[in-house]
Amino acid sequence: MRFLKPHAERLYALFRIAAGLMFMLHGMQKVFGMFGGMPPEAPAFIVYGAGSIEFVGGLLIAIGLFAAPAAFLSSGTMAVAFFMGHAIPAQGNLNPLVNKGELAALYCFAFFYISAHGSGIWSVDAARGAKT
Repeated sequence: MRFLKPHAERLYALFRIAAGLMFMLHGMQKVFGMFGGMPPEAPAFIVYGAGSIEFVGGLLIAIGLFAAPAAFLSSGTMAVAFFMGHAIPAQGNLNPLVNKGELAALYCFAFFYISAHGSGIWSVDAARGAKT
């Protein structure tokens, strides 16, 4: 769509900010018990390990501070979540519609893209003149 081409940098910034904020909400749910919290039987490494990465990683991605490494770590976390939390419990079924892992898979690839692209405009990194 040619008419969007001049706005590519701004659209990317909106994508980075929205993805980071939504990911941060998942971390807040796990770590701080907000938005319904986690079930009491959830393993501690998921609550505090993955939850911390989701909260801190999401915040860094949203504000654009070290967004590339934060997104790379977040992408890996979501790859692990997809396999451990969705594919393996579904008897190895890799279809995200069947194993209910579409959100983990989407976050994995979205953050993988952000890790390659960097912080971009509207970011702390851009404001401090960092090469991203």
